[in-house]
Amino acid sequence: MRKNKYTIREERITAKEYINFLKNTDLGSQYPKERFEERINTLVNKVSISLVARNECNEIIGVCFGITDFAYWLFITDLGVVREYTGQGIGKALVTRLHELAGGTENIIMYTCVNENAVPFYEKIGMKKPDDVMVYNHIEWTDFVVE
Repeated sequence: MRKNKYTIREERITAKEYINFLKNTDLGSQYPKERFEERINTLVNKVSISLVARNECNEIIGVCFGITDFAYWLFITDLGVVREYTGQGIGKALVTRLHELAGGTENIIMYTCVNENAVPFYEKIGMKKPDDVMVYNHIEWTDFVVE
């Protein structure tokens, strides 16, 4: 497999760009259908850190969003790579850069919630399942895939 060149930078993308990106990833199955476009618009405009990986043709091939206090914690809200670019280290590079921007490994604890298919990736990059996370969620999400 040819390793493609890409760049990662902090960048705000539009809701339309993000929705189009989701259509080419496995990340698009995690969103609730209710108020989808409105919520995606809020996400892309208000998330603390927005990272975008682009290929040589300037196409979006990876996205990583995180919310952080820049002092103690970071929560990865979204991490996705276009299917044809997976397995090339882009996801790991995005997470590493996100962690650095939030304050680095010496200061920042990083969390995320993942579906069972993503657990091996996060374990491979050194994350572990915690026993100390509390959840408050009374939202019943309907099945929905961005197509």
